Amino acid sequence: MARTTIPAELVATNAIQGTLIADNAITAVHIATNAISGTLVADNAITSTHIAQNNVTATQIAQNTITVTQMADSAIETAKINNDAVTQAKIADDAVTSAKLDAILSALVLPAAYGAGSGGTRNIGGNTHYHVELEHELADLHGKDGALLFTSGYVSNDATLSTLAKVLPGCIIYSDELNHASMIAGIRNAGCEKRVWRHNDLAHLEELLAADDPEAPKLIAFESVYSMDGDVAPIGAVCDLADKYNALTYCDEVHAVGMYGARGGGISERDEVADRVTIIEGTLGKAFGVMGGYIAADQKIIDVIRSYAPGFIFTTSLSPVLVAGVLASVRHLKASSEERNAQHANAAMLKTLFADAGLPVMVSNTHIVPLMVGDPVKAKKISDILLAEYGVYVQPINYPTVPRGTERLRFTPGPQHTEAMMRDLTSALIEIWDRVEIRAVQAA
Repeated sequence: MARTTIPAELVATNAIQGTLIADNAITAVHIATNAISGTLVADNAITSTHIAQNNVTATQIAQNTITVTQMADSAIETAKINNDAVTQAKIADDAVTSAKLDAILSALVLPAAYGAGSGGTRNIGGNTHYHVELEHELADLHGKDGALLFTSGYVSNDATLSTLAKVLPGCIIYSDELNHASMIAGIRNAGCEKRVWRHNDLAHLEELLAADDPEAPKLIAFESVYSMDGDVAPIGAVCDLADKYNALTYCDEVHAVGMYGARGGGISERDEVADRVTIIEGTLGKAFGVMGGYIAADQKIIDVIRSYAPGFIFTTSLSPVLVAGVLASVRHLKASSEERNAQHANAAMLKTLFADAGLPVMVSNTHIVPLMVGDPVKAKKISDILLAEYGVYVQPINYPTVPRGTERLRFTPGPQHTEAMMRDLTSALIEIWDRVEIRAVQAA
């Protein structure tokens, strides 16, 4: 049949359908160039099942035919790209810019630009652009004039508390009785007078403040979140007493930074009292996920600690690679609350699951979920069984971290934990709890 025997106008719409055409009846030689355009192909008419392997190659795709708007999310994955399929010659000029690769470029460029090590202390080769940028970010996070990096939260507590007391003659430090080891070390190394006030007991704190010389320099040291039971300090009320008795305040936010507040500034940001706290101390090793610690405060205080604290002066600075990682993490969490919201939701869910199962979960309004055991041997035993048989690690908290008779397991669910994981954990604990109790009865 000649090509012009049946003109297009003699063929009714939809007269020739797929069911009327034998397989392989129409091949490439039967189709004129440009005979089939995009306007003649219905949406979803051609799918991957209609295209043989290697049928469509680069030579058959016109320039600019396929753009970003025509590709579904995750349409092209690593598994679909051959080795060496994407080369420099196939990437247009300015297609990939530094603005699009900030996080990657930081990781790649750093080793070449600064090396893996710090080069020594901050004042001898250990100071880089990234250290300075991170301190600016941390100062901004807490609404302070300045910040100072340390190698850990322990070092920042020890160095700052011990130095402050030494530069303030006659200083008295008022320490919450549940402050943890690094704060205790700093206060002890200060060599000054100290007062220990009952945990979160404002009346007792005021009683101690009122009893001392009004002219003596005073520093109130406390934590925002107490990690062993998950309770929260009344920061605003502590600051009220500090104002009344002319005292400085030192708030350890290691268990709160990154996890509370609109930008991750901790409980002091959440409660809108960060501006009233003299010095805020934090860690980079929990929510921010990288080694290190820091303080944020008035620039004069920062300069004093920088100049006089041996724990800063004589300590090798953080590696630039680590600092760049923290910088990215801090910037991300200042802009994103997704992780914080997920963490709090998971903590609430785990508490509910424990309570519904009859497990002795302690009351807490934070992300920390303590499970009371009351026996150091059983606490360690439960932890060991969870790890050996269920592949779950949990910290057993025993004396002297907590008073005898209050030994516990401390759970801190993160944003990536799933409901299924937490239900499995609850089931495991129910089984282990019964097992340990049975053995205890038999042993008695």
